[in-house]
Amino acid sequence: MFLTITAVIFGVLGLVLGVGGAQLVLLGGSPYFLIAGLVFLGTALLLFLRRVEALWLYGLFILGSLIWAVSEVGLDWWQLGPRGGLIVVLGLWLMLPAIRRQLGPADRRLRVAAGLLPLAVPVVIATIVALISLFTDSYDRDGSLPTEQVAAAPELGGDVPDSDWHQYGRTPYGQRYSPLTQIDTDNVQDLKIAWTYQTGDVKLPEDVGETTYQVTPLKVDDTLYLCTPHNWAIAVDAETGQEKWKYDPNAGLEPDRQHQTCRGVTYYRDPAATEGTVCAERVYLPTSDARLIALDADTGAICESFADGGTLRLEQNMPYNPAGYYYSTSPPVIAAGKIIIGGAVNDNYSTQSPSGVIRAFDVDTGELVWNWDSGNPTETAPIGPDETYTANSPNSWSIFSVDEALGLVYIPLGNQVPDQLGMGRSESVEKYSSSIVALDINTGQDRWVRQTVHHDLWDMDVPAQPVLLDLTNENGEQTPALIGPTKQGDIYVLDRRTGEPIIPVREIEAPGGAIPEDFTSPTQPISDLTFRPQTMTESNMWGLTIIDQMMCRIQFHQLKYEGQYTPPSLEGTLVYPGNFGTFNWGSVAVDPERQVMFGMPTYLAFTSKLVPRSEIPPKEEGATGSEQGLNRNEGAPYGVVMGPFLSPLGIPCQAPPWGTIAGLDLRTGQIAYQKRNGTVYDMTPLPLPFKVGVPGIGGPMITKGGVVFLGAAVDNYLRAYNLTTGEQLWESRLPAGGQATPMTYALDNGKQYVVMVAGGHGSVGTTPGDYVIAYTLPD
Repeated sequence: MFLTITAVIFGVLGLVLGVGGAQLVLLGGSPYFLIAGLVFLGTALLLFLRRVEALWLYGLFILGSLIWAVSEVGLDWWQLGPRGGLIVVLGLWLMLPAIRRQLGPADRRLRVAAGLLPLAVPVVIATIVALISLFTDSYDRDGSLPTEQVAAAPELGGDVPDSDWHQYGRTPYGQRYSPLTQIDTDNVQDLKIAWTYQTGDVKLPEDVGETTYQVTPLKVDDTLYLCTPHNWAIAVDAETGQEKWKYDPNAGLEPDRQHQTCRGVTYYRDPAATEGTVCAERVYLPTSDARLIALDADTGAICESFADGGTLRLEQNMPYNPAGYYYSTSPPVIAAGKIIIGGAVNDNYSTQSPSGVIRAFDVDTGELVWNWDSGNPTETAPIGPDETYTANSPNSWSIFSVDEALGLVYIPLGNQVPDQLGMGRSESVEKYSSSIVALDINTGQDRWVRQTVHHDLWDMDVPAQPVLLDLTNENGEQTPALIGPTKQGDIYVLDRRTGEPIIPVREIEAPGGAIPEDFTSPTQPISDLTFRPQTMTESNMWGLTIIDQMMCRIQFHQLKYEGQYTPPSLEGTLVYPGNFGTFNWGSVAVDPERQVMFGMPTYLAFTSKLVPRSEIPPKEEGATGSEQGLNRNEGAPYGVVMGPFLSPLGIPCQAPPWGTIAGLDLRTGQIAYQKRNGTVYDMTPLPLPFKVGVPGIGGPMITKGGVVFLGAAVDNYLRAYNLTTGEQLWESRLPAGGQATPMTYALDNGKQYVVMVAGGHGSVGTTPGDYVIAYTLPD
């Protein structure tokens, strides 16, 4: 019976592999899986016949599979293991005496246990190769960043005390760099939790899927200011974590919101006000129902002199205003007496959507000063009360940067919706979509534009706050630079005065083949400094076993894919990197003294499939907003089904790593190191600490002590790294997902703290929570 069951198992596996393998061959894929299916069927037949040749056949198959696997992926354990794991386990199964005793001559009296040799040798060889690969990392690139202090007193942007963190990226330059040094590479491993604060704002059952906690707190004097996913503004004591005040704007729940989040608030100290008077210091809170609210930084009371009783309504002058289609998820910036704000327009909901206009309001009164609408870019004077902005113009949902000395605000722009359909876009939209734009702070006129994707059909909006610093060349001359990370993986290094490249940007050929109503750009830009992945091939497919890997290979060949920028299609297109982005809103961090950069390149493939309007079913009652699944694109001839490229088991079809850390020298454009980051501890039913390199969303923070802090990965940890080498120095388990960017500050006594928010991310499925955690060194 035991032998019969074994034969049945081999037979079933043979049928699955044979049928799937034949389909794969017909699609132009590897013949290995068809051969494997035939071997499994042959082994099953020989087991039924109780022939010892079953062991010899399967032993030879183990050796052949090993040769095939190594030829495809080399000594990469994370790819070799899934290719051979099941095969070797079944080989060990066949070595059991209960199997071997039943193999041999038909006359039981003449039968002796079949020998181990046919299987033992292949299994031992496979095990030795596996052990070698286990200690051979074929991916990680080791190296060191220069430690030279290139600029002794670099411009950090703004007038921010070393001990404080006044804006989302600490200063208007968005460097995510602190000049504090108490915590360094020698003592960071001693960090302990100083205090934990829970906001009380937790994800609700009726919330949209992407309810996420992405805030980076601000620190001014002795107080931290933050917001929560449901737009509560909170002030806590920087030393104790005790709550000082809380303000709930009652933004409500709206099922059509695509995102329920708040990345930060904006702090402002009125230079004309008497210190200590009401609203002399303010916190501006963006909400998910399209309001901007001014609060007294000391008490949390509404500053009623701003706008309409303290509230500015951002839906004013919009051509369309469906509930939940427009809101600001990121903190505005303040410069030259103006508060400058954009807004998120839901992706792929409707062609009748709000405008992506960028507006500057008087920071004291809320009066409109200028408006820059990428659909009507030359007219920036405030429009009248009965006028409307351009519908569906490219929007900016991320964080801006400011150089007040140059009089410029830098805007990362998105795409016009629908993202995957380029028909009917205006000349202005084609110019500004998916670009970095520099606007005059005083007039709103654009000074320059640098487009990162032409005729974007892939949702490759510029997601990250541009980072500003001054770069020193080999002659000691400084150039005011802008660092622009993109979803495609490029790092644009530009002269921020003109938008001209410091590190070259060139055009490369791009695939064609759009649907008949649309077109593609024949070329696309690429920076010479890039983290773009190589073009995917069938051998990059992955799975926990050869069966789900085979299914991924079949999917790969069924999808339309000719490399990056393969256009959307009716049969389905593979998009790699996907719109999750190699870089996203977490941006990168720079050390302006050493002029080096640290980032978290992430690699996840997505799929998109256009759906004709006639095939789109009615909207389900009670459905909530999401970027994944069916995007309806009301008013367009096609909807689109989008999502990550996953196996039948729900894991990525592409081989890891899916998440990395990297360090590079901005002066030379050379990448010094890139390494896997994060474990599958929170991705699997069992808490396995395997460092595969997992996806993440969030950003890093650098200190002058030479330490980088980063959460972001989908395992619940905050980690510290050596900026010079990328070596991990410390980690702390978080009670929820850490998909936010950490910050640091010091008290008057010089004691340095690191703060991380842990509240989870809806679309990546990390543990929800409401935690604000501060770490410091022991006394």
